[in-house]
Amino acid sequence: MEKKQKTSGFSWFMGSSWYKKYILPGIIAQSVIVAGGYGTGRELVEYFANYGPLGGLMGMFLVTIVLWALVFGVSYEFARTFQAYDYRSFFKALLGPGWVLYEICYIVLLLLVLGVVAATSGAIFLESFGMPFMAGAGLFLIGIAFLTYWGTSALEVVMSWWSYLLYAVFLAFLLVGLSKVGGSISSTLSLGEVKPGWAMGGFKYAFYNLGTFPAVLFSLNFIKNRKEAIISGICTAIITMLPGFFVYLVTIGFYPDILSVDVPSYYILKEISPWLLPIFLVVLFGTMIETGAGFIHAVNERINSVLLEKNNRGLSKMQRGILGGVMASMGLGVASYGLIGLIAKGYGTISWGFFILHGVALFTIGIYKMHKKKTSQETEPTYSTEG
Repeated sequence: MEKKQKTSGFSWFMGSSWYKKYILPGIIAQSVIVAGGYGTGRELVEYFANYGPLGGLMGMFLVTIVLWALVFGVSYEFARTFQAYDYRSFFKALLGPGWVLYEICYIVLLLLVLGVVAATSGAIFLESFGMPFMAGAGLFLIGIAFLTYWGTSALEVVMSWWSYLLYAVFLAFLLVGLSKVGGSISSTLSLGEVKPGWAMGGFKYAFYNLGTFPAVLFSLNFIKNRKEAIISGICTAIITMLPGFFVYLVTIGFYPDILSVDVPSYYILKEISPWLLPIFLVVLFGTMIETGAGFIHAVNERINSVLLEKNNRGLSKMQRGILGGVMASMGLGVASYGLIGLIAKGYGTISWGFFILHGVALFTIGIYKMHKKKTSQETEPTYSTEG
C-alpha cells in the first residue's frame, strides 16, 4: 500500500494558489515597507501623528489604505495584462521611453531607504547592546548580500515566515501598550484633535511607500484574471497597514511628547515593556535586512531581464550577492544624513515623483492601454480549422 507524504496544514496553506494570489504579494509588500514605513515609528509620527491623533487615523484609513487598494489593484491587473513582472518591463509598458524617469525616482528612493535602515540598524546595536555603530551596519550589509545571493525563492520563504513572526511581535506590542497606556490612548483620541494637512500626510505616506511596488512584481505571476488582481490589491493594502496601525495606537498614548523622539518604537518599549524590547529589536533588525534586500532584488531583476534579452543568460548568484553588497554599502553613506532628516525631507519629496509616474500614469495611460489591449484581443479574427 502506497504511503502518502504528510504535509502540515500551514505548509499546505503557504503552497496553495489562494495564498500565492492573495496573501503573498501583501506579505512581500509589508516586509519591504515595515523598516522604511513604520518599523522605527518615526514615519508614523511624521505623516500621521503630526496632524493630531484623530487626524492621523483619518489620514491612515481614509487616504492611505484607500489609495493603496486602488493603486495596487490596478497595478496588479496591468502587470498581468502585459506579463510584466520586473519594474523595467512594467514601466516600459506603462510609460514607454519615459520609464527612465521612474527608474531615477526608484534609485533615489532605494538610497533613501537603505540610508534609513542602515542608520537604524547601527543605532540598534549602539544604543541597545553598546556595540559600535558599524557592527550593526556591517551585519545589515552581510544579511542583504546573503538574501540577494539566493534570490527569489529565498526571499519568498524568508519574507513569509519572518512576516508571521513580525505580526506576532507587533500584536504583542499593541496588547502590552493597551494594558499600560490604554487610558491615555482613549483620552487622547476623545479630544478629537485634527490638524490641517492630515489628508496630505496620508497621501505622501501612501505614495512614497508605493516605491516598494517593484519588489512585489516578481510574486504576481500567480494572478490569472482581473478579479483576482483587484482582490489581491485590496488584501495587500490591509496586510501592509495593519502592523503600522498597531504601532500608531500605542504611539498616541505618548502624544504629544513622542513627536520629537528620534526612534519612537524604541522609546515606547523602554517605557512600557523592557522585556519585549530585545525581541522587538531583533525582529526589527531582521526586517531592515528584508526591506533592503527587497528593494535591491527589484534592481537585480531589472538587470537580469536586460541580460536575458541580450544574451539569454541572466545574473549568477554570486553577481546578485555582490550587487546587493555594493548597494547596501552605498546606503551606509546616505545614513550619515540622520534619520529624521531623511524621513521628513527625502520621503516627502520623492512622493511626488511616484504620484505622477505611477499613480497618475496608471489611471490615465495605464487604463487606456489595458482597454486598448483587451479591445484588440476581442476583435482579432478567429479562423475555423474545419475543412
